[in-house]
Amino acid sequence: MLRWLWFSLLIIILDQITKQWVESSFMVYETLSVLPFFNLTLAYNEGAAFSFLSDQGGWQRWFFAVVAAGVTVVLVVWLSRLREEKVLALSLSLVIGGAVGNLIDRLVFGHVIDFLDFFYGTYHWPAFNVADIAISVGVILLFVDALFGQDGRATR
Repeated sequence: MLRWLWFSLLIIILDQITKQWVESSFMVYETLSVLPFFNLTLAYNEGAAFSFLSDQGGWQRWFFAVVAAGVTVVLVVWLSRLREEKVLALSLSLVIGGAVGNLIDRLVFGHVIDFLDFFYGTYHWPAFNVADIAISVGVILLFVDALFGQDGRATR
């Protein structure tokens, strides 16, 4: 099942290309209105999801880098032990690709580059990126597989 790592690599490449395009095209917090509910806005996140621990002075960069690297290793080992569980393999490869995409940012820049800004009125969802989408979709698929996959049906 390690062939699924090609999909992770595709996520990493797409994530890095989009981040570098936005980084080279925008100043920090510069906004381009795309739709009435969506902007492209360059933002830096030194913390985790929703800027958790972003104001902690720098130690969080290495903490989150170690966590991302550790999770990636565990997921690659898990992926390597799979046989025919395609949904599970897809979900793990999405999370791996997203985790590595954001890990690259932390190691190279000291922060994660975010740029997708959805909003309603004056309420803005925290900005995110392609890696965050891959992680979110991967985790949702993990839950769906746990509830409705072959193992989930066998335990009910």
